[in-house]
Amino acid sequence: MAYALLTGCAQSAGPVDPGGGRGGGGGRSGGTETHDARPATAPTPTAAKRATPAAQPYRRWGLTAPLPAPPSPPARRPPPRRAGGPLPVVDRVPTRDKVVFLTYDDGAEKDPRFVDMVRELRLPVSMFLTDSVAGPGYGHFARLRSVGASIQNHTLDHAALRGLPYAGQRAEICGQQNKLRARFGIRPHLFRPPYGTYDTTTLRAAADCGVTAVVLWRTAMEGDGELTYAHGPGHLRAGDIVSVPSGEPAGLTLRERTTRLLREIQARGLAVGRLEDYV
Repeated sequence: MAYALLTGCAQSAGPVDPGGGRGGGGGRSGGTETHDARPATAPTPTAAKRATPAAQPYRRWGLTAPLPAPPSPPARRPPPRRAGGPLPVVDRVPTRDKVVFLTYDDGAEKDPRFVDMVRELRLPVSMFLTDSVAGPGYGHFARLRSVGASIQNHTLDHAALRGLPYAGQRAEICGQQNKLRARFGIRPHLFRPPYGTYDTTTLRAAADCGVTAVVLWRTAMEGDGELTYAHGPGHLRAGDIVSVPSGEPAGLTLRERTTRLLREIQARGLAVGRLEDYV
C-alpha cells in the first residue's frame, strides 16, 4: 500500500515518629515513657489482596505486566505538505521508535468501561468517528477525549468514497469536519476513508476540508481477536498502525479485543504511541 508522507502507586512506608523512630520513637517527660512502643501493624493478607487492583490497574484489564512507556515524541515532524501537492497517505509510520498506534473506527460500541480502560492504562488511542454511527452518543466520545483519546474524521455516513463525484466526497468529509467542530470544538487533521478505499478525488476533497493526512492501516484486528496484515511480515512491528473496528455483530467486545492486542504488543516488546505525534 502506498505511503506518500515519508514514501502502582507508591506504597506507604508505615507510620514514622517525628522524633526520628519508626513505629514509636523515644521521648520522656518526668522520667515517664510517653510513646506507644507497640510495633506498627502490617497489613493483613486480605487487605493487601484487596489493594492489588488499585495499585496494579493493568491486572484489572487482563494484563500480567504494566505497559511500557512510549518514548518521547519525535523532535522532528514530517515536513508540511506543499500547497497543491498530494495529500500524504499513511498505513504505517517509518520510525525507529518501538511503538505501534491504536486506531478505532466508526464509534458503534459505547462501553463506559472502555473509557475506564483508556484512562487507567493511559492509552493514547485515536477514534475515527462516523457521524451516523457515533452521533447519537457523542457524549461517550467526549469522555474518551477527556482521558486522552483523540477524535478524527471517518465521514458522515460511512459511504464508500472511491468513484463518487467531488461534491459527494467533499460533503461526506467536510460535513463530518463540521459536525466534530460543533460537538468538540476541533477540526481533525487526520481522515480515514471507509473500507480503506479512496481515489485522487478523495485526496483533493480531504485536503480542501483541512485534512493533512489520510490514515489507513497495515494491521487490522478482526471480531474474534485475530490480527491480519495488509502486507509485509505477519506480525506486529514498530510503526504499525492498527485498525480496530467497532460494532462487530459477533465475537469479542472492544475491551476484550484491546486486551488481546495489548498482550501481543507486549510480547513483541513494543509500546503504544500517540499517532498524532508522528503524522
